[in-house]
Amino acid sequence: MQHQIIHFFNKISEVLKSDLPFVVYRKPNEKLVSVLVQSTNKLFYLDTFATNGFVFAPFNKDEEKILFPLTACEQFSLNITDFNELQISEEKTIVENVLDVQDSKLQHLNLVQKTIDFIQQKEADKIVVSRKERLKSSNFNLLNSYKKMLNNYPNAMVYLWFHPKVGCWLGASPERLIHCNKQHFKTMALAGTQAYVDTVEVDWKHKEKEEQQFVTDYILNTINGVVNHIKYTKPYTVKAGNLLHLRTDIYGDLQSENGLEQLIERLHPTPAICGVPKKIANHFIAENEGYNRSFYAGYLGEINLNCETNLYVNLRCMQIVNSEISIYIGGGITAESNAEKEWDETVFKTEVMKKIL
Repeated sequence: MQHQIIHFFNKISEVLKSDLPFVVYRKPNEKLVSVLVQSTNKLFYLDTFATNGFVFAPFNKDEEKILFPLTACEQFSLNITDFNELQISEEKTIVENVLDVQDSKLQHLNLVQKTIDFIQQKEADKIVVSRKERLKSSNFNLLNSYKKMLNNYPNAMVYLWFHPKVGCWLGASPERLIHCNKQHFKTMALAGTQAYVDTVEVDWKHKEKEEQQFVTDYILNTINGVVNHIKYTKPYTVKAGNLLHLRTDIYGDLQSENGLEQLIERLHPTPAICGVPKKIANHFIAENEGYNRSFYAGYLGEINLNCETNLYVNLRCMQIVNSEISIYIGGGITAESNAEKEWDETVFKTEVMKKIL
């Protein structure tokens, strides 16, 4: 097995050197690591959800969604039964902050407090605000960090995506946007965060429960009219790396053959990464966040591969541009939020991501 793993990652390393568009990914709780490599550096855009391939979509739904079409790609994969067998270097990337930490903190505190004030004026129920931490790196080994993600995040969509005309992204998302097998549909409402300390048997405060309920209610209302036989679970605690979240699973059947496109159009961006009501939250983010989220909080995954569509919200992600690494982190704000605690939560999430550098 060790020989196969070495050969597999050597092949990925050769793809990296080729400068061709590619994605390597492993879906949550699976062993199969898959690779799609385009034969040219042409930029394809998604124009129909009836196509086959791998999609990478930005947060802003008005921007183009990038597609790696199956017909234009070479595929290879490996079933890795034990990710502890990966040869991972313990040498850490040397990083330093590009922006002043105190300035970044003050900006985020001001943004969060402005968001809290806005919500307390009954303008919205929840708004997700985020920030970008920029790091200057040296000695960064992209494939080594990807291996660390595979090992550390077994229940996440772990991916490495590159296009020479767009850039390089790396992430481990715990949040499914949609799973669709023929007409059968599944999604989740994921919200609330606390640190994992030895157990998932934890108490959740009213703020986190309320935040998660906003997401659940929104999704149930949104899919009504597109999905039949809707069922959902009670909220339960799930572990994602060193973090815990509250999750509700939601199931149903698409009403029509073009229901997939309608459903994605309605769901994205979800309240877990935007807010409630969505239109008001989205406008607030655009007016106040102060930067372009790009592909952070967008979605990515398989479109109609092996009769399935598996899309994930692009969270716990970073963008790599030459020697600069940008880590994207955010949090859901409600009327009960505290600006200092929200800052601390983003710092903790950032530290979790830095562990794979």
